[in-house]
Amino acid sequence: MPYQFQRCEIIPQANHQTAFQIDGQEKIRWHHDHSYPRPFFYPLPGPSGSSLTRIGHPGASNHEHHRSVWFAHHDVDGHDFWSDNRGTRIIEKMWLAYNDGPDECIMATLLEWQDAKGDLLMEQELVASLIPGNQGELLFELQSTFKPKKKALKLGKTNFGFLAVRVAKSISSYFGGGQITNSEGQSGEPAIFGQAAEWMDYSGPVPVMQKGKRNAVTEGLTFFDHPDNPRFPSHWHVREDGWMGASLCMHEALEIKQTAPLKLRYLLHTHAGPVDTGRAHQQAKNFAQRPGFTIAKGQAKHHQFEVKRNQ
Repeated sequence: MPYQFQRCEIIPQANHQTAFQIDGQEKIRWHHDHSYPRPFFYPLPGPSGSSLTRIGHPGASNHEHHRSVWFAHHDVDGHDFWSDNRGTRIIEKMWLAYNDGPDECIMATLLEWQDAKGDLLMEQELVASLIPGNQGELLFELQSTFKPKKKALKLGKTNFGFLAVRVAKSISSYFGGGQITNSEGQSGEPAIFGQAAEWMDYSGPVPVMQKGKRNAVTEGLTFFDHPDNPRFPSHWHVREDGWMGASLCMHEALEIKQTAPLKLRYLLHTHAGPVDTGRAHQQAKNFAQRPGFTIAKGQAKHHQFEVKRNQ
């Protein structure tokens, strides 16, 4: 029987990288080389193909830990996994499953959070799913399950953690021509910072080539919290310089246990045009209703592990 190519594919790359492809075109890349203090996703393109995220702060060299889309936390049992210079590391121990398909491609991987001595504090089972949207838009879903090595572990009170996004310079409010908007109809950093919201959006100009000239079109990135996450709707650490993060522990610490691991689900939607609040609210409803993932020992031949949508 002829081999059937799938529309959505996960393709491992050299130098510890993994590509998410749609119709044979790479859209997102997972960088997990151990030379980095923690892995990250870059780029994350809008419909035009221009990346809506970037590496590093446009005006501050001490923010090199801002790598596009990444997981981190400032206080894991007193250990800083946010900064680059504390000796802590998040490393990919092993990939678990790569699923190709007609409607989405899925990567499942196991990450280890190690302190400065190299001791394991907790594991993170990460599932990343890429779903093609209309006219080049993307839905990028991320599910993480955090399990401490010991019986219990404290996540300290902090604005920083877990999922963070550094947007492209041109769509930031300060360095570019962008606008921050949340699900409550608020806009701009002064109104939004620290407020609870179901989603956060950063939209602004991105470069495109049109008739041999470099012009601008408006695109954006919407970051959704999930109703099943603890402390939903999230409080947001968001800045006019092009940064946004869902802050799980902004107002109080959280203890997680081996017997009750912490599960978090987030969605990133890349869209054409400025934020459409009606569409964003509908995406939030769709995300709330979409089943999450389960990772299990493989049942099929030659599959060590399998990842599937819950029924």
